[in-house]
Amino acid sequence: MAIFNEEPADAEAPGLQDHPWISLETAQDVEAWMDLQHRELQQVLGSKPATGQGICLTLLHGGELYLHTNGDGDVMLDMTEEAAWVTPVLTAVTRVAPPRGQVWGLPGHVLIQLLLGLNSLIASSRLVLNHHYRGAR
Repeated sequence: MAIFNEEPADAEAPGLQDHPWISLETAQDVEAWMDLQHRELQQVLGSKPATGQGICLTLLHGGELYLHTNGDGDVMLDMTEEAAWVTPVLTAVTRVAPPRGQVWGLPGHVLIQLLLGLNSLIASSRLVLNHHYRGAR
């Protein structure tokens, strides 16, 4: 089992609990959801410096995916070992070969396709304030 060092405050901070997944049907739905998540994350962070903030997607059949975008809009996706089953889906929707480790570096333009492709496989989501990406390049 992979261990992710998230600060304990994450689980206790308001708004950081799991939220049941609501199906996103169109690119506009995904963009609206991403905008809402961004605004909520900024509200929780306030002026506190943070690294590794993003979203955790809990998958229906086990495992979690941690998503973070950098200032350039590129996506870092960290997958728990239990989520390895979703690798073929990730490869298909992003057209990016799997990395050697569990952290995927993805171009930002695939984020909408990624969320639409995973849509029916997501059980819940939550904001994450401090996730330490393992094996990041």
